[in-house]
Amino acid sequence: MRLEKYPRTLLVIIAESTLERMLVEDVQRLGAHGYTVADVRGGGHSGVREGAWEADRTIRMEVVCDERVADEIGQYVLEQYARHYGVTIYFTPVQVLRPNKF
Repeated sequence: MRLEKYPRTLLVIIAESTLERMLVEDVQRLGAHGYTVADVRGGGHSGVREGAWEADRTIRMEVVCDERVADEIGQYVLEQYARHYGVTIYFTPVQVLRPNKF
């Protein structure tokens, strides 16, 4: 028996934690069926974010959806938040087993 896989896009948004509530509302309104959010730490171009205090917390939101929805969410987040908040957005092609979930 061959495992049947279906193409989707993994959209990852790394952002300041103050955006979490708004991002959850945005991705659902823009067509995502679900999402995963985790607290993360790291460093890069803008310095180090260790999450030691509330204003220094960072989240990683993952959304698996079709490419059109991922593009719409990415564009919206870029336009609405990237100018004023620390935000990183990237896309990765993935394969899923139960396409109706995504």
